[in-house]
Amino acid sequence: MTLTSPLENALEDAVSAHLGRTFPAAAICALHDDAVLIERAWGWIDPESERVPVTPETRFDLASLTKLFTASAFLSLVSEGRAALDAPLVSVIDEFGGAPRPIDGGQDPFSKAMLPAPPDAAARRVDPARVTFRHLLTHTSGLAPWRAVFQAASPHPPAAPGHAESIGREIKWAQAVAALCSYPFVGEVGSAVRYSDLGLMLLGEAVGRLHGETLDRAIDARVTRPLGLSSVTYNPARAGVPLDQIAPTEHDPLWRKRRCWGEVHDENACGVGGVAGHAGLFATARDVALFGQAWLDAGSALPIAPDVRAEATRLQAESNGERRGLGWALKAAVDSMAGERFSMESYGHSGFTGTSLWIDPTRRLVAAILTNRVYAGREGDGVHGFRRAVHDALAGISASESARRS
Repeated sequence: MTLTSPLENALEDAVSAHLGRTFPAAAICALHDDAVLIERAWGWIDPESERVPVTPETRFDLASLTKLFTASAFLSLVSEGRAALDAPLVSVIDEFGGAPRPIDGGQDPFSKAMLPAPPDAAARRVDPARVTFRHLLTHTSGLAPWRAVFQAASPHPPAAPGHAESIGREIKWAQAVAALCSYPFVGEVGSAVRYSDLGLMLLGEAVGRLHGETLDRAIDARVTRPLGLSSVTYNPARAGVPLDQIAPTEHDPLWRKRRCWGEVHDENACGVGGVAGHAGLFATARDVALFGQAWLDAGSALPIAPDVRAEATRLQAESNGERRGLGWALKAAVDSMAGERFSMESYGHSGFTGTSLWIDPTRRLVAAILTNRVYAGREGDGVHGFRRAVHDALAGISASESARRS
């Protein structure tokens, strides 16, 4: 369709309010009734010199949107009968089992400091054999949200793209898995929603073992190649993607001592070689939207059975205002990043770098919003209001289009 002026104006207002303040680069692709509603890009790859503009072909660090691709690969294995949602994780990763583990408070992802344990932690133990794949997908495993896995993977910071690593990716990942299989829990299995990167790192390892290849190859074979998503890749700079086609993220003065550009921003993903189940993928907004459209259409290109798809997008767990499906977040009743006008049937996910994908089956609307909001640091929170404004604008114009056609 031809982009209508109300949508153009609303998006320009939303972007102009945040461009240069919340993020230096943004790309949006929205699909409505299987057609492109908008595909636009704003800002600069190099905001200091403003020589290289962002285009719809620019790839962004997807951060936790990677989890959706990992979950989709796993659900395809469930659809084939090669995995079961309620099977224990130890049925695939047997080294995750063993003696009951203690409970502690976890670790702060910013300061890296250990957090205080619950008052009764000393008297409690958790049996790791109770953790199922459903627990991982709903973030109810009791695993910590974050640990410094990158420090367990290697004592050395990763080499910059284009330079050889001192330790191979396979060794780093093996050491990371050993650590992931030994950390204490932070709560009882199934007791509450606690968003956990660790759970999706373990799910990624399970996907690789079940598929019979590494996680990146499993996702390529089961998700991105069947859907024709050619921009979706791990380690884009090492894969040969020019830097002027990749949005940079944060300057890391402490560990990498360089700006993250063409390598994943997330420390744990970077520390294990750039390939992990919780973060690491890069893509264009168009390919993220097409991935969302594949979930909305429930076509055969994405090999996930209809009953498994339905299970993934229905409410599985809810606590502390979070509503979870399998891999997907469901719209929250209050202050959802999906905005006011997306229906309560909508589902999606966000990424720490400033990315998001939301799907409204009621409106037949898919919205992929990619930014590099961590370019100037991790503290800013303006991207939440930006997402809500964009989603409300897209929902409004899609409703107008539907009314016009009826």
